[in-house]
Amino acid sequence: MITVLAFIVTLGLLIVVHEYGHYRVAVACGVKVLRFSVGFGRTLWRRQRGETEFVIAALPLGGYVRMLDEREAAVPAHEVHRAFNRASLWKRTAIVAAGPLANLLLAVLLYASAHWIGIEEPKAILGTPPAASAFERAGLTAGDWVRAYAEGDSQWRDLASLNELNWQVMRHALDREDLQLLVTDAQGRGQRSVVLELGRVQAREIDADTVRRIGLPSAFREPVMGEVRAGGPAAAAGLRAGDRIVRIDGQRIDEALPVFERIRNAVRDGNGVPMDWQVIRDGATLNISVTPRVITEGPRPIGRIDAAVGTPPQRVVVRHGAIDGLVKGAQRTWDMALLSLKMLGRIVIGEASVRNLNGPLTIADAAGQSAQQGFVTFIGFLAVVSLSIGVLNLLPLPMLDGGHLMYYLFEAVTGRPVSDLWLARLQRGGVAILLLVMSVALYNDVARLLGLH
Repeated sequence: MITVLAFIVTLGLLIVVHEYGHYRVAVACGVKVLRFSVGFGRTLWRRQRGETEFVIAALPLGGYVRMLDEREAAVPAHEVHRAFNRASLWKRTAIVAAGPLANLLLAVLLYASAHWIGIEEPKAILGTPPAASAFERAGLTAGDWVRAYAEGDSQWRDLASLNELNWQVMRHALDREDLQLLVTDAQGRGQRSVVLELGRVQAREIDADTVRRIGLPSAFREPVMGEVRAGGPAAAAGLRAGDRIVRIDGQRIDEALPVFERIRNAVRDGNGVPMDWQVIRDGATLNISVTPRVITEGPRPIGRIDAAVGTPPQRVVVRHGAIDGLVKGAQRTWDMALLSLKMLGRIVIGEASVRNLNGPLTIADAAGQSAQQGFVTFIGFLAVVSLSIGVLNLLPLPMLDGGHLMYYLFEAVTGRPVSDLWLARLQRGGVAILLLVMSVALYNDVARLLGLH
């Protein structure tokens, strides 16, 4: 139910903002607006306000603003000057551009709002980097605290959280640029500088393989036992909540992540393999033998001990003032827009997989998950979707706002509008492209739900 409600709120808000951008600028330019519709198909609700009919329709996958236009119907002589097609070139351009620009402006305000309210995020203290990853090659280890980053010869910029670190890493990886990091230990001692060689990663898209090669670390968690489920292998072995793990099979344990990996891999011929654990309890060192039970996850069997391992990661509240929050909101919107365009370009030229295209089912699922994680997380999700709608609609494809802007650019350069014949051809091509993209996105949605991706 939360997923459905979050999806309706997401689409409703972003469609209204987009169409209101067109509507507000059209009215300001003296163009008569006949209908403002959220959704398509059968009318569920309508209200006449002034000369505009406001409508909510049954299919909520978009909306439209219908303006007075001689190309669509006869226009009374006394209202010809208020028809869209009679408006000057700059007015038509402003009306069409206003929709996607409204979505981009909303993204800025939503990102800024999240910064103003404050976001609780993991502190940038690293867990164990994966073997042979860019993080491991840079000499980073569990417990390192990444304090700042620098691009090229620029000055150090503070890093507020692990999420911000991951964002900067992925952004530089896709740009194939190395990233300098300023690192201390978890207590802020032993400052040093390291270089993440992200240019070597040759990242083309954000997928599991790219993340593995970069080695994005999880947040550091102390190797301390949490809840131990009664009747499970951990309880049977005598482990208790609060036990600090110091060694497993003779190997030193500094944080929780390697414990998970060892438990998962303690399987041979379909049976759990006993592990020798050394733990500290109330100041005393104990040696305990733990044998995982075996379950099947995907194509292979893995071990489980039915207990929580690791303390919650340290968290910080990232909050900014009015001006700083707005600046950071604009900066994040700009960075995300550029990243989206780069990914779309790589998909077009075949450097990135079409699996990166998401449809309504994925958006609905993400809306529900973000709503469950809290108001600020949902605000961030809305910002991402609003930005995506703005960027998508500015693409120079017929049927989209960007396609109409290309028509107006042609008119500005040549002094004459695109001919009706070419308009019809381009519209048909645009419909075909959009149907293809929507089909691929919907296929990706279904494939994800079925576990095929």
